[in-house]
Formats: sequence, structure tokens, C-alpha cells
Amino acid sequence: MLPFIRSDLAQFTAYKAHPGSDTSEPVAIKYDRIDTNESPYDLPTDIKEKLANNFQEIIESNRYPDGGHQKLKEAIAVYVNESANLTNLPITDSNISVGNGSDELIRSLLIATCLKEEGSILVANPTFSMYGILAKTLGISVVSVDRDEQNFEIDLKAAKLAIQDTQNPPIRVVFVVHPNSPTANCLTTAEIEWLNSLPEDILVVIDEAYFEFSQTTLVKDLSQHSNWIILRTFSKAFRLAAMRVGYCIAHPEAIAILEKVRLPYNLPSFSLTSAMVALENRQVLLNSIPETIREREKMITELSSNSALEIITSSTNFIYLQLKSTENQSLETKLKNLNQTLRHQGTLVRLLPNALRITVGTPEENLRTIERIQNAIKQA
Repeated sequence: MLPFIRSDLAQFTAYKAHPGSDTSEPVAIKYDRIDTNESPYDLPTDIKEKLANNFQEIIESNRYPDGGHQKLKEAIAVYVNESANLTNLPITDSNISVGNGSDELIRSLLIATCLKEEGSILVANPTFSMYGILAKTLGISVVSVDRDEQNFEIDLKAAKLAIQDTQNPPIRVVFVVHPNSPTANCLTTAEIEWLNSLPEDILVVIDEAYFEFSQTTLVKDLSQHSNWIILRTFSKAFRLAAMRVGYCIAHPEAIAILEKVRLPYNLPSFSLTSAMVALENRQVLLNSIPETIREREKMITELSSNSALEIITSSTNFIYLQLKSTENQSLETKLKNLNQTLRHQGTLVRLLPNALRITVGTPEENLRTIERIQNAIKQA
């Protein structure tokens, strides 16, 4: 360890985005990459041509991008109001901040709330790992509670006790995903009531990365909560994972603080342009969602027919697949073996401690995934 590096960083492992980048083992030449919850569909050719024309005719590569993101904020506000059917107290550009993916926004929120040992964060595992990862890289304490093993609801009793008992530093931010990743379930009425009950000195971050698939949002409740922030992304339903554009919706005072801590010119011009073009063509891009939902339900039906597998209802573009316990082999070993088998056959899924998270792909990819899982279970 270099002597000038923080000692706690020696315990961390760098985040590895694509398991397919590991070529230490023999693998299939071409993967079905259904491990990162991306859209399986690239942008249509005509939209790519629009982007290419913008790059050629409008974007000046020698100039910095629009550091204020004003036009994009205005366009996002229109979309948020439209998608939430919000006519009373509508969202405006003053309610929007834009980041280099939601990850940058999460990091900015942590910087603005918890640094200098002023606060810790609360998460309910399993959930999106980057909340804890980003907090720890900033030296911020992470308090974890469990979820119900059957329906994956947050253990609210444990969460309330954690907030009550954690004082040095106190819990300053609560992170939830709606619907949750990796378990694919939406917040329940009881969980939302709990969020409503949290005091104003606790920031509530509601990650709606999969809103376009669930069509469930808490945007309408934002006007009642100056301590709520909703995260969204262009990486999933809008098919712009390569462009790294995320945004959040919040009270204007919270947005003003985020603007203070974000990096200048944090989004490249091409990413800004891509997000604008995506919003202008949102009806076309979001037309793939019904097919994804149909494919998701087909996968759940087919795989649930296997007595060795267990899958709960999903409100996202992925499914959370668990193995039922057996006497002759540990579940952890069986999951690793199943993951390796799929990998060697050309299907990348996300291996988790107690499950596999499988993104819904194209119909052809989904058919191969179902067949490969069923065959691997039979052989095992």
C-alpha cells in the first residue's frame, strides 16, 4: 500500500462492471449480456443519424459543454410532469439536477450530507450496491438492515431501531429503490408510510431507475417533502447506458446544494445531446417496454414451472431467480455452478450471494436463457 493512500482503501475491491471482461477462463465467443439491466435494444438507426448530424453540425469539440444543463433540465421537467400526470404544483427546471449517471448524483448527495463524520447512511440489503460502495470510499459509515426472505420487504422494525440507536454519527440518509434492485419489488404501503414519517433532518433518496417499467412513482409526493430526492436514469428504458446520464428531482433548495458540489462540465456535449434527442423521441424509444414486460412474464412463467427454481413477481426489466434448498449441495455452490454453466454457454447473468439477477433481453436471448437454465438444472 502506498504510504500516502488512506489505510482503509486497502480493504476495498474495485467495482467490476462487466464479468465478461474477465478472460482468465475459456468462454463463449459471443455473450448474451443480460447481467447489467441495460436495454437489449440499441437506438434506432434514424435516431443515431440525428445524433451523428448533431455531432457534425452543432457540437463544437473545442468548446466545453453546457455546464448548466438548462435545456435538458427543462425537457426533463416536461417529461416528469407528463409521465406522472402532474398538473398541480408541476415540476420545473429548478427541481432538476443532472449527473454523469445516477452514481455521480449519489456521490454528490453523500458529499453534501455525511462528510466530516456528520452522518451515516441506512440501506436495506439486498439492494443497489453502489450506495454502500460510494459511501465507504468517502469514509462514510453504512448501517444495514435486512429484508424479509419471502417478499423482500424492508425490516421496518430494524430500520426504526437503527435510526434510533445510531448516533455517532447519526443516520443522515436513507436509500431505497422503487422498485428494488436486485429483488424487483416495489415499495409497499407500509414502507412508504415509514418514509413519510421520517424527520426532516434525514434525507430520503428514492431511486426510480426502473420507473418506466413499473410505472410507479412518488413524484407527486415531493411537494410535501423537502427532504425527499428521487433519482432517475436514461440508462435503462431510454437505451442510453453508454452516454451516462442520470437526473434527480427534488426541492429547489436541495437542487441548489447539489449544484454547489457537482463537478463543472460534468456531462459531455454528446451525452447532453443524446438525452435531448431521446426525450424528443421518447414515444419511439419507450415503445419497446410492453414487449419487455411480456417477455419478462413469459420467462417467469417458464422458469417457475421448474420445481428447483423460485421467482417472485417483478416490476422491472429483470427477474430475481433463487434456487430451492437441497440436501446434497449448498445453495451458494449451486448458484456458482449454474452461473458458470451459463457463462460457458454464452449467457452472462449477475451472480449475487443468494440469487441470480437476470435482465430481460431480446426474445431470442430469453429463449436461450430459459433453455440453458432448464438444461443446467436437469444435469445438476
